[in-house]
Amino acid sequence: MKPVFCLFFLFLSTHFLAQERFIEDLFEVEKPLTEIYSVKDGEELKLDIYSPVNDTMQARPLIVFMHGGGFSGGTRTNEAEVKFAQAAARKGYVAVQISYRLTRKGQSFGCDYEAEGKMNTFKLAAEDFMEAVHFMLKNKTEYRIDPTKIIVGGSSAGAEAVLNAVYNERLMFDDLSRYENIEFAGVFSLAGAIVDARYIMEENAVPGVFFHGTEDNLVPYGTGPHHWCDRDKPGYIMLDGSQTIAERLRELDSSYLLFSFEGGKHEHSRMPFDYLPEVFSFFKNVFLKGEKMRIQVSVPKNE
Repeated sequence: MKPVFCLFFLFLSTHFLAQERFIEDLFEVEKPLTEIYSVKDGEELKLDIYSPVNDTMQARPLIVFMHGGGFSGGTRTNEAEVKFAQAAARKGYVAVQISYRLTRKGQSFGCDYEAEGKMNTFKLAAEDFMEAVHFMLKNKTEYRIDPTKIIVGGSSAGAEAVLNAVYNERLMFDDLSRYENIEFAGVFSLAGAIVDARYIMEENAVPGVFFHGTEDNLVPYGTGPHHWCDRDKPGYIMLDGSQTIAERLRELDSSYLLFSFEGGKHEHSRMPFDYLPEVFSFFKNVFLKGEKMRIQVSVPKNE
């Protein structure tokens, strides 16, 4: 029996060594650690950190994700976001889910809310997001973070905040000095948009993964009004969605993965669990290893 046992042990050892970090599930997940990353308007803003158990890697890539909810609701402990963070930690990432100021809580963010107010909402949420990233990097030694491997993402309103912070930083922040040393390796957006894709230049053309329904009724897939407001409404503001951002990244010779769901509406702001293998593969090859890829996937309406 001894030779058989030895062969079996050798097989297990070879199999484990062959497993691919950041692609396959290699770890259990630590109980999330909750931290206060900032205090804004008297409100403690918190984040939850999900880390792999018994991981010996000293500088690990970081994923920071921002939930959706129209800047009026949602939570960092939403089941889908937590499940995504756990999936990332099992692969070797440090994954963070953040709360932020819900400045439109109990109020409209639709066509009756003035465009200037919408811009200010984007700015405040983008500021909270950057403060969360700043907190993690300030404590990079404690959490064993690689500052050159920061992946950021969001869903719906969270995606709008993240995308504007990354691609429209000169529109969002009056003073960029606090964040000048922060560099992003990649963006993960679920039904998000930015104010103006023309502000994406070579120096901030961060590679991205985008999921969007082609008939999104709230956030334009291409270029269009937010919530499809009529021009004469107070809340009329034009936004550039996933398709337009991807086109701009192509012009600048950057990388992207764009999933377009034909006829889909805003339901594609939900976490795309069926496609996470493709997402994590792109994360590793493009965001972490720096390979150049431009991929567009059109998903028929019945799938």
